[in-house]
Amino acid sequence: MTDTQLGRTSPRNGLVIRFGVFGLIVVLVVGVLATRLFYLQVARGGYYAGLADDNRIAVRPLRSTRGLIFDRAGRPLVTNIPSYVVAVRPVDLPFEERPRVVSRLAMLLGIPEREIIEALDRNADLLFESVRIAADIPTDIARIITEEGRTLPGVEVSVEQRRSYEYGPLVSHLLGYTGSVTRDELAELGGVGYLNDDFVGKAGVELTFEEVLRGTYGLEEIERDGAGRVLRTVQVVEEPQAGNSLELAVDTTIQREAEMALRWGMEVAGLERGVVAVMNPQTGEILAMVSLPTYDNNQFVGGIAAEDFSALLEDPNRPLVNFAISEQYPPGSTFKLVTGTGALSERIITPSTKVQTGPYREIGGYRYWEWNRRGFGQLDIFDGFGHSSNTFFYQLAGSLGMDRLARYAHEFGFGSRTGIDLPAEARGIIPTDEWKRGLFDQPIYPGEVLQAGIGQGFDSATPLQVLNAYAALANGGKLYKPQIVRRILGPSGNVVRDFEPELIHELDVDPEALRTLRVAARRVLTIRHTYNLVQLPLVVAGKTGTAEFGTRDAEGRLPFHSWFVAFVPKFTADQEGDPAEPDSELAVIAFAYDSNTKGNAATEIVKYFLQLHYDLDVDLRRPDLLERGNFYGGT
Repeated sequence: MTDTQLGRTSPRNGLVIRFGVFGLIVVLVVGVLATRLFYLQVARGGYYAGLADDNRIAVRPLRSTRGLIFDRAGRPLVTNIPSYVVAVRPVDLPFEERPRVVSRLAMLLGIPEREIIEALDRNADLLFESVRIAADIPTDIARIITEEGRTLPGVEVSVEQRRSYEYGPLVSHLLGYTGSVTRDELAELGGVGYLNDDFVGKAGVELTFEEVLRGTYGLEEIERDGAGRVLRTVQVVEEPQAGNSLELAVDTTIQREAEMALRWGMEVAGLERGVVAVMNPQTGEILAMVSLPTYDNNQFVGGIAAEDFSALLEDPNRPLVNFAISEQYPPGSTFKLVTGTGALSERIITPSTKVQTGPYREIGGYRYWEWNRRGFGQLDIFDGFGHSSNTFFYQLAGSLGMDRLARYAHEFGFGSRTGIDLPAEARGIIPTDEWKRGLFDQPIYPGEVLQAGIGQGFDSATPLQVLNAYAALANGGKLYKPQIVRRILGPSGNVVRDFEPELIHELDVDPEALRTLRVAARRVLTIRHTYNLVQLPLVVAGKTGTAEFGTRDAEGRLPFHSWFVAFVPKFTADQEGDPAEPDSELAVIAFAYDSNTKGNAATEIVKYFLQLHYDLDVDLRRPDLLERGNFYGGT
């Protein structure tokens, strides 16, 4: 009986069946693949070709050119110059290759490996964006990196514009600088087109006018290879628009005169900090503003080295701070302008009223001393202001009271930011009874009113606030917003916007009180309180001030800051002028931090500035007055 007859399949027939089934499966699989291939290449070929083309063609931003900055005479303060930049595109740098590439870049660029690694790690989530490693690279180094491109995967060399600050430290506090955008800034600015490797304004007008200077980025189509490297530019989709430029009110000639005078005074007197600022009282334009010590903003171009930045931050004299606007100090006797204006406006005194002065005023057993410890006898407002008598103004302040004193202080702009177009302006402090109760849960005491009347106690102000107050005196009662920027210029040099003088308010005081105090400010000089500023071919009026602070020395004396603020009324051909006329076009202030000199250090600094600015054929400086020795005791 055969296998078939027994119901079993022979081995040969089994093989035939299995091969038949296998062949059928092969036919089916090939058919499916062929059908899919036909679908992909023919039916959907155009679609996927488009996707491939989209991956090959990309759109990227075209940077705009940042606007320039000029002084009022058209001198370029900030320009753009070409600079080589090295960046890394993380997606193109295999992780196993990173140590070798970082080591090579560090050697070529002369920077620590850790800085490169930190830059890459900070941007670890930005795989497809270029991470800036270094800027302002020498041409020969840029050429070497480009030539080694095949062995430095992900490394790119490009050319971009970098800032060049032509006058460096001379105007650094005004211009500021640009720096790499931070992650926090990018989170805020990314929505308006900023990129992870952008530079933004960090200080000065570079920060205040960032939007004006930056311009508008364009777009271009580029072709990339499989690794994402750029092969060519296909087309420019949208042209970038260059940023507008700024013309400052500052004159670099006057700025240099102010700096020269301040450096001289600081060197002779051994000062660590100081300020000189110059303003046109008729417009509020800042003609010069110098704060020392200063820094070179060119250090920040392309990114400042960590050790250099640490040195600036750790310097006890804080060179990054603009002391003209960002720090506040007791204004001392310069504040007597406020007390005198209030007393005259409230009819507490008239210009002819005589007030008895003495060695001190006593309240509750505590003595508030005259600065010369003797007094001056009977004084009117002209001689009271001229001699800067403390006991004279103690009595005026006591009659006014703290709240009325504060009202007149606010009229002159004390206790409020001036609104100058620079960042980080301090507000200052003008105490009131409500202010002290809210802060200390105590009322204002009578002795504190006396101290406030001579710019001591809780009173504090910036040098710019003091200058602006005297500018309002000099111009007849208009408190202007100080201006650093004079106009905005388009890329072709056309005027986009002129900044007209901006009035904060007109002083709500008796105009005759201001006229009286302009004459009194001239008396400060004619009674030789400033020694030798009288017999000059110009008329100068002003006010000295010393403000005590800190800890008493072994003899019970406090250290002090020195102030001098002056304005220059116009004068006629015979060299006679009337300080009562509100026609001054120049006001200047000097502030000498912790001066402790025999004379008023700030006054000597202003003297030298006037000598330089007006090219006077006389040397007004008195170096002997800048010898150390706390002889004033706090006028």
